[in-house]
Amino acid sequence: MLTGKQRSYLKGLANGIEPIFQVGKNGITENFIKQVDESLEARELIKIKVLNNSLLDAKEVALELAESTKAEFVQSIGNKFILYRESKDNKKIQLPL
Repeated sequence: MLTGKQRSYLKGLANGIEPIFQVGKNGITENFIKQVDESLEARELIKIKVLNNSLLDAKEVALELAESTKAEFVQSIGNKFILYRESKDNKKIQLPL
């Protein structure tokens, strides 16, 4: 579970990154979950955009994806959200204590 300080730190890091995935009208598929899972392992921190045509709420999508990839939901702003998961083999981000 992330502390407030860690969440703030991750939000700061996420400011500089672009969304690498988009959730469209197909919603969340098994394949999409697999891609997000692999990206979290490679990058630890990812930003995802929910397209207007998807009719899904960004926070709901974020929480569902976080649960299915065992990631932490960091933040959602408008139609974008941020997920974090510590990498097993590729640890880059040192969280503050």
